[in-house]
Amino acid sequence: MTRLPRELKAGFCYHVTTRCNNREFRLLRDECREVLLYAIEKCQEKYGFKLYALCIMSNHVHYLLEPQQPEDLPKIMHWLNWYTAMCFNRMLNRTGHFWEKRYHSTGFPNTDYRRVLNTLRYIHANPKAAAMQEGFFYDYSNYGSYDRLTTDGLTQWHPAFLVLGATLEICAAAYRKFCKRYKPKPKPERRNHWGSKLLAQIKARSKVKKKTPGQKSLWNEWNAPAAEIRQVAEKFVLANCLNPDVVRLRFEPP
Repeated sequence: MTRLPRELKAGFCYHVTTRCNNREFRLLRDECREVLLYAIEKCQEKYGFKLYALCIMSNHVHYLLEPQQPEDLPKIMHWLNWYTAMCFNRMLNRTGHFWEKRYHSTGFPNTDYRRVLNTLRYIHANPKAAAMQEGFFYDYSNYGSYDRLTTDGLTQWHPAFLVLGATLEICAAAYRKFCKRYKPKPKPERRNHWGSKLLAQIKARSKVKKKTPGQKSLWNEWNAPAAEIRQVAEKFVLANCLNPDVVRLRFEPP
């Protein structure tokens, strides 16, 4: 079956989701997330797109972005996924596909403020909906930049946010109230496909794999990312995390 062409139009912004292959939790490490933030900055320098929302979860990433030209979207995502896949495979000592199939994208007019605000809230609510935390503040989403009016170096406020009030403080208060009203829809229960129960039984009976002699975990020898990567990550995280005074300690030299 041939793939349907993407709907790329001028004046559109796009909610893009990309997921780790096999839905594996490959983005748990701070080191991987920091590299992804760095890659986003480099991709922005290359293609000049606007990034309105970002949320890096454990096995997928949400973006709300606006390319300079409609045809830039595939180029942006191809470069970003190609670059990060190479980095992560080397960092995690793995091979093969890192990202699952094609990224998913939904485009809509940049002037559709109602849909923009709903999309912003959906992206920012992901950690809360996944029961990872109680509130909306999250180290690797840009909700904090909307709530506290901070600058994280990667994202910017969407015009839909800027029309919520006469001042930035009123806009932030209105968006904060809007987010508090959010009620995530319950996700449908995952159904077992044919053979999955049998496979689970076989796995349960299989012996635990033994490590080969001399095998070491890459993370035991992992050095802190380069200074430039840390600098990008520090600016983003401190602008968006719940408690910058506590999180700042993570970026201080040992």
